[in-house]
Amino acid sequence: MKINNKFLLKQYANDRNLEIKHNYLTNQFKDYKNIFKEIEKLILSNEFTLGSPVNIFEKKIKTLLKSKYVISVGSGTDALMLSLKCLGVKEGDEVITTPYTFYATIGAIVTAGAKPIFVDTKEDYNINADEIEKKITKKTKAIMPVHWSGRICEMDKIKKISKKYKLPIVEDACHAILATRKKKLAGNFGDMGCFSLHPLKNLNVWGDGGFILTNNKKYYDKLMLLRNHGLVSRNINKIFGYNSRLDSIQAIVGVHLLKKIKHITENRIKNSHYLDKKLSKNQNLILKERKDFLREVFHLYEFRVKNFLLRDKLVNYLRKNKIDAKIHYPVPMHLQPASKLYGYKNGDFPVTEKIAKSTISLPVHEFINRKQLDKMIKKIEEFYHEN
Repeated sequence: MKINNKFLLKQYANDRNLEIKHNYLTNQFKDYKNIFKEIEKLILSNEFTLGSPVNIFEKKIKTLLKSKYVISVGSGTDALMLSLKCLGVKEGDEVITTPYTFYATIGAIVTAGAKPIFVDTKEDYNINADEIEKKITKKTKAIMPVHWSGRICEMDKIKKISKKYKLPIVEDACHAILATRKKKLAGNFGDMGCFSLHPLKNLNVWGDGGFILTNNKKYYDKLMLLRNHGLVSRNINKIFGYNSRLDSIQAIVGVHLLKKIKHITENRIKNSHYLDKKLSKNQNLILKERKDFLREVFHLYEFRVKNFLLRDKLVNYLRKNKIDAKIHYPVPMHLQPASKLYGYKNGDFPVTEKIAKSTISLPVHEFINRKQLDKMIKKIEEFYHEN
């Protein structure tokens, strides 16, 4: 297999000429000079590592997401991995999760030393909570549900399993900031909730970043050590930890974006509901069933095509018409080359595989306007008239 370490550069170039894009960062940061003023203060203070902007960011997140403790870290991936290490997960252990997720979920489990144990999804792309109990063994040390695209999993069922077997829950809430289930915020259902600040997340920074929520003081204290080499002071090392600190510069950007996060979220929801209303009339598509007790925040807006054979053709048609249609993701985790050592095969998780063959994602961020939404809808209709 040829390794291409520059694939992102090619993607940036291909996406740049599209009219309706997933990437909205130029618009989002038109007020970047205000951020530069705060960075200038940081340069003069020299607080580049775990400086006061990090404390400010953590306090604001704690208030926003109604958690007792917040620990900012270097990335969403680190948030997941450090949470598992905090729980004592080690080589030979198992962590139950979904095969329909971004690579980071599984990478974090493996980096912590554990084996990912997959459970198939339901039609809403989230882990099938009814199947989790069957996968529990003596080696199981945690459950890691993923709130895919900003829709919270069946956490009431998962929490019952957690309680029955005394298994901690680490929520992968990287897509789900401000999502709720029965008015409870994502990240507060499990022992720890993990979030990403990647540039294309709903709350983002100018690079990588992440944070962990917990309501457990013992976990908070250990995570604070784990993220910063295990140091309790400049000269005392209590445990051997990691270097996973949110940069002060990124914390400044995060604080700036927190002023906009409610507006960002409301507009993603509004745009997605409009697409739901219009696309639901198209008999060639399968949309997720929405639930009144769920507030989905639409990190991604996805639908499925009934005819799998037309999926890639529709994606290419939309892109030719300057619409940034994407597939998140065509190859589920159990069928990735990296998972070969676990012995999974095609057919092991049929719902996940069906979704991976049929899903398409459209942009719904706050800078997408009604005219652009209508163009996406119209071009999908035109495609099916021609096919």
